[in-house]
Amino acid sequence: MQERLDWIKFQPRSWVHWEPLSGGLGAHALLSRRYPQAACTLVEANPHRARHLAQAVTPPWWHAQRWLQPGPQVVMQVTQPAQMLWANMSLHMSDQPQALLQQWHQALAVDGFLMFSCLGPDTLKELRALYQALNWPAPSHEFTDMHDWGDMLIGAGFAEPVMDMERITLTFESPQRVLQELRGLGRNLHLQRFPALRGRRWHSQLLQAIEKSAMQLTFEVVYGHAFKPAPKLAVQAQTEISLAQMRAALTRGKTAGAARPVTQPGHEHE
Repeated sequence: MQERLDWIKFQPRSWVHWEPLSGGLGAHALLSRRYPQAACTLVEANPHRARHLAQAVTPPWWHAQRWLQPGPQVVMQVTQPAQMLWANMSLHMSDQPQALLQQWHQALAVDGFLMFSCLGPDTLKELRALYQALNWPAPSHEFTDMHDWGDMLIGAGFAEPVMDMERITLTFESPQRVLQELRGLGRNLHLQRFPALRGRRWHSQLLQAIEKSAMQLTFEVVYGHAFKPAPKLAVQAQTEISLAQMRAALTRGKTAGAARPVTQPGHEHE
């Protein structure tokens, strides 16, 4: 995601970091260095996590960064639209992704842009095959294809979505380490997931099965970015448009190109 920011010449004066504890505080530090003068708002809906986040991103009083850069603000929801929204590894964990895309759209100013990543449908295919062979319910919910995300972005009001993906294979040293990684990824939102608690015998069987056939796991990572366009003028059979509205529309048309990305060959447009 950091590399994809190189395609966008527009320098935001404000940006939103969506659930940075889940997406990684390392990325937050990199973004702060990339946009040192930009005001940052961090969104975390859970009050306990919000307190932990505020402590993690606030430099100590003796650190120069605390006085030279705008301090980040931790909120539960965005009230002031920003020029960029960064959301790493959060979209696939929403049980209402279209509603989440609408929230992101509302959190952006006109001509602001969204940067996000999430897991794609080939993720954990080895573990899915293992569970299916043992006649167990699915280990996770289904992950959405990048083309469908592009359609949903347009449906949410975004423009010019650009999607691409990569597959990463991780090899683990033990089945216990596999389970540790899976717990860190989030929760299973599948409607037919096992509804109760598992016992020790099942846990032992799972570890043995993982050691035989799932010590390597595939992760499909989907990347996307899109822009929030200016609202279109409502046109009816007879429409009155003021001179101020026409001037504003023309001004937006001239300046919007400055915020458009230079897309590398080989990446897919929706």
